[in-house]
Amino acid sequence: MTEATIRGVAGMKSVLDMPVMQDGPPPGGYPSVRYARRIPSTGPSGFALFGAYCAAAVYGFYQIGQGNKHRRKVLDEKHNARAILVPFLQAEEDRRYAKDCREIRERENRVMKNVRGWNPEAKTYKTTWLSPGAATRPGLI
Repeated sequence: MTEATIRGVAGMKSVLDMPVMQDGPPPGGYPSVRYARRIPSTGPSGFALFGAYCAAAVYGFYQIGQGNKHRRKVLDEKHNARAILVPFLQAEEDRRYAKDCREIRERENRVMKNVRGWNPEAKTYKTTWLSPGAATRPGLI
């Protein structure tokens, strides 16, 4: 576009010849500018967060309690099962021990049959009796 079409003047001889054109506000004025600090409320409030934390903590402690009850029940069941089996296992071990003692006594009688005055029932060592177990038979472990 040319100057003639914009200002309606054929040409520009001097800047002073130009009509004064000044920008101004639109009719009715500009809309008001809000300059106050407005922070949008993002997320839940602190009270809601605290409530959610408390609810999660209560639920977690409840689950811990339920797990403890379950673990205690399983442990009681395990102890009861062992208590029921102990007499049977002890009887089996006693039969094995009696059989071993009888075999040892028979072997001793066979070996010492020519020795006069030998008593196979007499104690060789003066010690107290220990029940057979892992301490006296470490090969079983």
